Amino acid sequence: MFFYSLLRSLLFFFDPEISHRIIINYLKTIKVKKIKSYKVLQSNVFGLNFTNPIGIAAGFDKNAEVAHNLINLGFGFSEVGTVTPNPQPGNPKPRVFRLKDDEAIINRLGFNSDGFNVVKNRLKKIDNHIVGINIGANKNSRDFSDDYIKGIKFFSTTASYITINISSPNTPGLRELEVLDNLDVLLNKINDLGAEDLLIKTPILLKISPDLETDHLKYLCDKVLSSKIDGLIVSNTTLSRNSIVSNSKEDGGLSGRPLFKISTNQLKKVYKYTDGKLPLIGVGGIDSAEKAYEKIKSGASLIQLYTGLVYNGPDLIKDINKNLALLLQRDGYNNIAEAVGVEVS
Repeated sequence: MFFYSLLRSLLFFFDPEISHRIIINYLKTIKVKKIKSYKVLQSNVFGLNFTNPIGIAAGFDKNAEVAHNLINLGFGFSEVGTVTPNPQPGNPKPRVFRLKDDEAIINRLGFNSDGFNVVKNRLKKIDNHIVGINIGANKNSRDFSDDYIKGIKFFSTTASYITINISSPNTPGLRELEVLDNLDVLLNKINDLGAEDLLIKTPILLKISPDLETDHLKYLCDKVLSSKIDGLIVSNTTLSRNSIVSNSKEDGGLSGRPLFKISTNQLKKVYKYTDGKLPLIGVGGIDSAEKAYEKIKSGASLIQLYTGLVYNGPDLIKDINKNLALLLQRDGYNNIAEAVGVEVS
């Protein structure tokens, strides 16, 4: 951790996107030994066997450049993307901003992506690890929902699971897919995939917003339970600035420590509204084993992090694995699945 604090000081001299590119290029060159595994952390979710519940969230490895080495760092799974059907540059720079006092990041990247074809070719080189693909829509697409259907078909034989990202705040109109009639259209198209004689066995997940209002959230949960969606990721970044101390006026999605409470409250609601029948991935503000454990007790079968890694370094993964196992054993659980949702009433 001391070494990373020095490295972080150096990286933080650069623009966040430049620092990120340095890290990606570094990860491409190194060989990492797998860290210790813990039986208590092993679980089967969506029909997949996870060695531990900690995943790297979409946004870090947008174009599937280092999915293999990320898992060797100690992650139980990796999610690449967000990937769009056609390549696109995203929003104008600068578009990523550090809030150091909050240990947070604001981004308005806007789905910068190398496109479906490039990502699929890169994933052919990956070993038998759990790698999900997070799909987005092109900004100029006439019908966002059609882009998601294209993605499901395109990656159904490549991905371990597919995430439909309808909750990024940085593509105008995208979050409308979470709401009422627009949601119905999208889910109906997914349900109709079976009618096209496409045997898609790949789990399909929906990534939702922490800002979705209660009535709309209830509606979404009800609809998802009767659809072919296999799970929900709770949550994406937030547009709220109520929980930060930094005086930032930048637009975009907020991630990191201030998102923890917002996203965890949303996670509890989703677990309650779905009656624990749907596997959930908890995301937002995780930077310790204690916070990971709180997500699990709030309904998450798996967790993901990204911004916590930026501020705490790669040792965070090893620390969470080790200490999460200790917390579960302290509380008398034989397996992580026993603790899922225990604090939701």
